[in-house]
Amino acid sequence: MLVSLEWLKDYVGTQELAPEVLAEKITRSGIEVDAVIDRASGMDKVVVGHVVSKEKHPEADKLNICQVDVGEDEPQQIICGAPNVDAGQKVIVARPGAHLPGGIKIKKAKLRGHESNGMICSLQELGIEGKLVPKAYAEGIYVLPADAEPGSDALALLGLRDTVLELGLTPNRSDALSMLGVAYEVGAILSEEVKYPEISYKTSSEKAEDVLKLRVEDLQANPMYVAKVVKNVKVAESPMWLQHRLMAAGVRPHNNVVDVTNYILMEYGQPLHAFDYDSLATGEIVVRKATEGETITTLDDQERTLKASDLVITNGKEPVAIAGIMGGANSEVTETTTTVVIESAYFDGLTVRQTSRELGLRSDASARFEKGVDPNRVLPAAERAAALLAELAGGEVLEGTCIVDELDKTPARVVVSPDFINERLGMKISLEEMLTILERLKFDVEAANGLLIVDAPTRRQDIKIEEDIVEEIARLYGYDEIPMTLPEGAQVGRLTPYQEKRRVVRNFMESAGLYQAVTYSLTSEALSQRFALKAEPVTRLLMPMSEERSTLRQSLIPHLIEAAAYNVARRADSVALYEVGSVFLGKTSEELPYEEEHVAAVLTGKWLDHAWQGEKKAVDFFVLKGVVEGVVNKLGLGERISFVKAEVDGLHPGRTASILLDGEQVGIIGGLHPAEEKAWGVKDTYVMEMNLVALLAASSNEAPLGYTPVPRFPAMSRDIALVLDRATAAGEVVSAIRTAKVKLLKDVRIFDVYEGDKMEAGKKSVAFSLTYFDPERTLTDEEVVAAHNKVLKAIATIEGTEVR
Repeated sequence: MLVSLEWLKDYVGTQELAPEVLAEKITRSGIEVDAVIDRASGMDKVVVGHVVSKEKHPEADKLNICQVDVGEDEPQQIICGAPNVDAGQKVIVARPGAHLPGGIKIKKAKLRGHESNGMICSLQELGIEGKLVPKAYAEGIYVLPADAEPGSDALALLGLRDTVLELGLTPNRSDALSMLGVAYEVGAILSEEVKYPEISYKTSSEKAEDVLKLRVEDLQANPMYVAKVVKNVKVAESPMWLQHRLMAAGVRPHNNVVDVTNYILMEYGQPLHAFDYDSLATGEIVVRKATEGETITTLDDQERTLKASDLVITNGKEPVAIAGIMGGANSEVTETTTTVVIESAYFDGLTVRQTSRELGLRSDASARFEKGVDPNRVLPAAERAAALLAELAGGEVLEGTCIVDELDKTPARVVVSPDFINERLGMKISLEEMLTILERLKFDVEAANGLLIVDAPTRRQDIKIEEDIVEEIARLYGYDEIPMTLPEGAQVGRLTPYQEKRRVVRNFMESAGLYQAVTYSLTSEALSQRFALKAEPVTRLLMPMSEERSTLRQSLIPHLIEAAAYNVARRADSVALYEVGSVFLGKTSEELPYEEEHVAAVLTGKWLDHAWQGEKKAVDFFVLKGVVEGVVNKLGLGERISFVKAEVDGLHPGRTASILLDGEQVGIIGGLHPAEEKAWGVKDTYVMEMNLVALLAASSNEAPLGYTPVPRFPAMSRDIALVLDRATAAGEVVSAIRTAKVKLLKDVRIFDVYEGDKMEAGKKSVAFSLTYFDPERTLTDEEVVAAHNKVLKAIATIEGTEVR
């Protein structure tokens, strides 16, 4: 909503506040002012000029040499290319040195050898949007009234010495979609009275009911319809003050009849429509539902096909308007119109919205009917329009009004106690202050038996319940006055143990260098069970948006690979992603899928790339295995996790393992099979997925210690090289060593693997480093030897193993 402050002053005093100050007060009271627009900003030296003479430029067919009186002793020569410039016109002139919007500065110039002392301006050159300029002047200069004084301030004459407030209205504040509505708001803020425009006109002896018959067949969709008849109208250009008020409000002027209806729309918030009485032909208006397939050509020259649910205005035979949306071309007011029928009505907002949506046709009128108009302004708006047509178009208003009125205009009553209001606001506003605020809002209010009995005016259709009164008092009293307090007795929120441990997992993955990904829970049926930790019945959507999003996933890996492939295709050669998300397995007793949270990762490309040190390391199985071990160690599960060689469809048979927790599978890890890599368009890609619910349930509620004291006593190490069958996993040896439970043994590490030609066929050599340590004392050689022998005995239990 655009609000001209000069126009607003017709209805309410603004206490001569600066526009920015008034805008701040309006915003603080609950209606946001999006912009404060000075319409004359950056412009000066723009005056009224009188074109004394015009002659063609001898060197340019499209230019004219004009002698223009600008209020000085001698006319000034100005060269103008506008096609409609002519001698005798009063025009807008920017003098040399003038500034115009867009940083334009006017200077004396020579055009094709002839001097030009200024510029004759169009409205667009003064910053007015082309869509708002009257069509007669859209392609040329604007012609001022004949009584304009040469040399006077053209900006003031054009109404540009004005400030416009742009209001950002919420849907509930439809009352502020009019100048009077904004006047009530400003009046309440500043404690000023609102002044309605005076309505007075003379009527002819002829009665409206004698020339126009009115019938409404659907009183639910149209409970009130008002028609005024004005004869002997002279359709012409509107006076300048009316044109420029409409342009300030964002409305394009047309002619005095149409402009009056638009003016009342902006002033009262009540949509009006003007029919050419002679075009109606029947002298009758019938409001009814359309017949299925009925057509009408609207004012935008589009033929529209109607449905039986659409409400139309007819002449008793055919539609002449779509109720509350747009008039028909067959009853349009034209230059030959002499008798006008003014329509003012109350149309059901739901009916208007449904028709508007189905036709794809929205207008200023439909927007207001959809939100709700004031039922008590329907008749006054018609009277105001009749008065303006009599004044501006020389019309003769017929006596009386054609009216159908079954509209309930009873104001909404809300009863609320002061205690209820203060409890909701956490304040102690007195009853007298509440009464004062509601009276400033022009609500009918009285206090009785400790209660406020409030009758909200019909213009405020958003006032329905007690909380609405609380809001009105709060915003006028001042939101800044509401005290800041902490809730009493409330417990401080915290994460659950599960949430805390899940956050530990996320923090570790990100600290390790992986980026979090969020992928779709829906996938294709072909990928739904790909890489799943366990096979369960899948869940399909009844109405999927596409085949690619038709089934709930049972693994996070496919979409992570898809994300990695997407990045690789865009020259991101190294990708490290992880996701914590849900998979959906089988069905619960409620026939819904069981939701289980997993953590998964994908790595491809280089893990390290330190070009300045010449250090590079490609991603491999052990890089991702290290990430997994880091996660489980953070959760205190390091010694309970093991990796066992496995075969998983789609993963490399020699680079894949199951991740076991206390001997039970909780995840998989491995490299993609070469065929899978080719299908996805990636190289050397490794993936991992673990059941996060199982991991976090097994971990301690207490976070593992993050610090171990520096040992006071030295540790002793022993290295051992074992010859193993090639099929024997090194993990089996480590497990056997740990099973021996040698008290002094603190760490076992693999530091070498050899499978060269010097080894027996089918054998491999694996070297281990064993660390012995006692935090309370220094170990002796005898103690270390004894402990080491126990380790050797444990190793000897593994078939096919010998010490080198």
